[in-house]
Amino acid sequence: MKYLTLLSLLFSSTALGFVVLPTEQQQRVFGKGLQANQNTLHASAEEEHGELRLIQLSPVETKWVTEEDKLELKRQGINFMDITDHQDLSVLGRKHKKPHFPPAPQQQFVIHPILANLTTEYLVPNLREFTSFYTRYYKSHYGKQSSEWLQNRISATAPGISVTPFKHSWPQSSLIAVIPGRTKKTVVIGAHQDSINAFLPSLLGAPGADDDGSGTVTILEALRVIAGSDYISQNGGFENTLEFHWYSAEEGGLLGSQAIFSSYARQDRDVVAMLQQDMTGFVKRTIDAKKPESVGVVTDYVDPDLTEFIKKVIDEYCDIPWVETKCGYACSDHASATKAGYPSAFVIETEFGLTCDKIHTTEDKMDSLSPEHMVQHAKLTVGLAVELAMAKF
Repeated sequence: MKYLTLLSLLFSSTALGFVVLPTEQQQRVFGKGLQANQNTLHASAEEEHGELRLIQLSPVETKWVTEEDKLELKRQGINFMDITDHQDLSVLGRKHKKPHFPPAPQQQFVIHPILANLTTEYLVPNLREFTSFYTRYYKSHYGKQSSEWLQNRISATAPGISVTPFKHSWPQSSLIAVIPGRTKKTVVIGAHQDSINAFLPSLLGAPGADDDGSGTVTILEALRVIAGSDYISQNGGFENTLEFHWYSAEEGGLLGSQAIFSSYARQDRDVVAMLQQDMTGFVKRTIDAKKPESVGVVTDYVDPDLTEFIKKVIDEYCDIPWVETKCGYACSDHASATKAGYPSAFVIETEFGLTCDKIHTTEDKMDSLSPEHMVQHAKLTVGLAVELAMAKF
């Protein structure tokens, strides 16, 4: 009966020209029902007649599944990479010498003046507009529109910086902004721009404020102050090339970032470091648990040397401490860089057990987020980006 009720709510209202959305509780009940009997209803309109996809659940486990199976894994919080189109990514591998990161932060004279310009003044309205799209599901026209909006906002935020769409077979493009350096060694700062409602992604809204609207606007704010800095205006760039990436289709199994890093590996691009910022704004459960507000530094399936340097950057440039945490295999786009042989790391808003519990639903809204906490992540982003962009590798 609960399936008929939910379907009646959705489809009868659609026939009348509007959609009445189920409550969060109805979404949860519906999701549990799917888990109990996946044959009752296929929630994904994009299942494409049962086309199978090859996913990777661990470094040694792969499995052929349907799109609906992928959604069920997401509802259960199980990470995976959809490697159907990039099964050779690990074979391409890293061909360059592993970089040695600085023993400690060294560029305070450049970075502190840049940090002084960070503010919530741009971050908040950017997030408000970005979450106003009904969804940013990568297969939807809303996902395409949100990507186009983001490209225009990046261009307006950092005039003179090249912003290029990286097109995919689905509507939503990934975006790459580049500050060319004197060398082709490249530092990458990433976030994912798509959102998803894991129950009915083609019908239900997904504001995706924390996941990953917060990371999207966090790295945009970092780009704003770096691109507008006196150092850039006087020098034109850094020693190394600095790129900011906004990936499409992370929620589909890291599809956009796999495509980009596969392309980079084929071109023999020398990426010396990649940092992913995925979910940077939710601190309520941390505070409720009477724990200190902190930056969650992921320690599993990451480059250990880069991760240790990130801790030093947080100590030097942020006003809050770091806490170690783990997220499992393929929990965000840094996994694509790792698989391509590039040193990667991942930071998140807090330890994983206290992160936002509203993601992948209609309730992931910006009123539950802390813009001030996002600024701390922006400080980390600026500190790491400039330190490594100025390093001699």
